[in-house]
Amino acid sequence: MQIGLVGAPSSGKSTFFNAATLLNAPMASYPFTTIEPNKGMGFVRVKCIDKEFGVQCNPRTGYCKNGTRFVPIEIIDVAGLVPGASEGKGMGNQFLSDLSKADCLIHVVDASGSTNDKGESVGAGSFDPVNFVEFLEKEIDAWFLGIIKKNWVKFGKLPVDSKAKMLEAMQQNLSGIGATDKTIEHALIKGQLAEKKFFQWSEQDKETFATNLRQSSKPIVIAANKIDLPGAEKNAERIQKKFPHLKVFGCSAVSELVLKRAAKEGAIEYEPGNKTFAELKQVDEKQKKGIEYIKTNVLEKFGSTGIQQILDTTVFDILKYFAVFPAGGKLQDQHGNYIPDCYLMPPESTALDFAFRLHTDIGNGFIRAIDSKTKMVVGKEHKLKHRDAIEIVFKG
Repeated sequence: MQIGLVGAPSSGKSTFFNAATLLNAPMASYPFTTIEPNKGMGFVRVKCIDKEFGVQCNPRTGYCKNGTRFVPIEIIDVAGLVPGASEGKGMGNQFLSDLSKADCLIHVVDASGSTNDKGESVGAGSFDPVNFVEFLEKEIDAWFLGIIKKNWVKFGKLPVDSKAKMLEAMQQNLSGIGATDKTIEHALIKGQLAEKKFFQWSEQDKETFATNLRQSSKPIVIAANKIDLPGAEKNAERIQKKFPHLKVFGCSAVSELVLKRAAKEGAIEYEPGNKTFAELKQVDEKQKKGIEYIKTNVLEKFGSTGIQQILDTTVFDILKYFAVFPAGGKLQDQHGNYIPDCYLMPPESTALDFAFRLHTDIGNGFIRAIDSKTKMVVGKEHKLKHRDAIEIVFKG
């Protein structure tokens, strides 16, 4: 699973990336600060199962704090998007190529209206951030449409005498943009195109299909950034009203970054997603003023910086992934570490899917699975759920 960060230049996109990953992608208020894609590891929160089994977990990846497991996810921050990207303007071609494998897009928007669509700083409130959302959807729709049209001749030559063959043909030719048989079928049904032969499609049908496919295969979450600045909160509400099909979250990426860096330095104790922090040592006057500003104008007003909530919502509510804990070997690995792993599984995953996720040999040798919480034996078709603890019994 990969989450793509998108947005206009200087929207705070790289700050969001750094806040989520604590890496050091370049940040500056001028276009194309990010030229090559930056990949890093962010985290989503899962209530750990260790206390249910009376042990103390020792994660192999990620970490656990106060009973909350922070499970890693891959995040990619690419070049800022400008109008005309689908035609190659700006860093357009590279931008779209980098996002082709993303499962979901977090669109970072300067909700304060102090950055225009070219990434130039303007007076606060001088630019309508609604335009950012409109042009992103327009550019990605145009990208999808271009790929669909490029493959249209191929579609027309294929012997698609059934719905299944039609789906197979489209999936083979559109897999490069992350389309699956499920997202394609959803787009066809939504556009009332499932029963139409390819040669019957109008240009409008193709455009409708492109939009529906983009919505199903590249869902978008809006991160209304700089939410603490004047006018930003009202703009975020306007964006939500204008685009009711999208989830819009106010956030302050720079606040999250400041808090995480202060925590890393040992100045404060802070858990991502929380509305409070504890001061551990004195800091200089400048840092103290910054932290106090965040406490009053972000945490107390909005309940959090919004960054962690956006990541959690993207993975669990939008993509509908869920967490599963391997529970074999009395919950220990060969080094004696309890519950070292936690895997994020796609919706509808079965016990057999989980076995293959652990290792191909485990999947091939699958005999049965055991729900370690209930002690029930389950078969390979058993659908798993969030926070399951599963032991796989296999031969080999």
